[in-house]
Amino acid sequence: MSESSLHHRSLLLLLILVTLAFIWVLLPFYGAVFWAVILAIVFAPLQQRLLLKFSFRRNLVSLLTLTICIVIAVLPVIVISALLVQEGASLYKRIESGELDIAGYISQFKHMLPAYFQHLLDRMGMGNLAGLRETITKSATQGSQHLASQAFSFGQGTFDFMVSFAIMLYLLFFFLRDGAELARKVRAAIPLAEHQKRLLQLKFNRVVRATVKGNLLVAVTQGALGGAIFWFLDIPSALLWAVLMAFLSLLPAIGAGIVWAPVAVFFLLSGAIWQGVVLSLFGVFVIGLVDNVLRPILVGKDTRMPDYLILISTLGGLAVFGLNGFVIGPLIAALFMSTWDIFVGTGKQVQLP
Repeated sequence: MSESSLHHRSLLLLLILVTLAFIWVLLPFYGAVFWAVILAIVFAPLQQRLLLKFSFRRNLVSLLTLTICIVIAVLPVIVISALLVQEGASLYKRIESGELDIAGYISQFKHMLPAYFQHLLDRMGMGNLAGLRETITKSATQGSQHLASQAFSFGQGTFDFMVSFAIMLYLLFFFLRDGAELARKVRAAIPLAEHQKRLLQLKFNRVVRATVKGNLLVAVTQGALGGAIFWFLDIPSALLWAVLMAFLSLLPAIGAGIVWAPVAVFFLLSGAIWQGVVLSLFGVFVIGLVDNVLRPILVGKDTRMPDYLILISTLGGLAVFGLNGFVIGPLIAALFMSTWDIFVGTGKQVQLP
């Protein structure tokens, strides 16, 4: 082994060790770093337009873009989270006091079903009404109790949250200001052909923007519409159901129907015909239309991935990375497809002996 080859391998080993150590140091604040990168990519086009308008004064433009980002993307999330915690605390008190009898609703729903479906539930092991009622009531109580506990113990995690939030904003400012230069340095370090690196960077940026802007816009729209119809029909805890529908809307093809469809069926079986009909029509032709029309335009068109791949990668990302996974999952899937496309395209050009 030559001396230059030994030096190269030693440098490569040192580079790997230092990189792993750096990642280990950043792990406690990976969420702050992750969302700073994501928001910088999403707001980069706005940053470029403002740079042209304000004669390339980068600090001023970065500060202005950061302010817009806070108003549009950050403050609404904080306000909704606070309201959701309050709603959870209120729901927990209603369940504990007996004002909201979930077990009674479950019992009433089962007895309204036709005999065939009741027999089918018995065969599936779901006919034990007492056990089913206890399980559902316990789950609802635990969920609302968790939200309620967050309302009373929020101060315990306030310092950590504020530190992460400050780090995210601090990094976001510099990523907005120096993002293009950082991207060029990263691209220069990747040992691929220039057109391949450009393809991967384009795919990365496109998927991030489509996933964040598209999925969030669809989720917010469906959650708002679902919450509005629940409020109109006087369904308790409309805000809580709205947030749940918005979260489930991140899953294509499944979406908010998991929430509103059972409620519509319950209305129809309980004799509240007009409420059930209104909720069913609104869910299919308004809430469902948002998913069928907006999602392909905002998400599928830019990511160029089939719906089934978006669905499974989103589910897998949420399972592995938590809430951040709704971005990380599709991003990994898109880079997986792009890398294989590059490999296959390169392999076709290789002349085998």
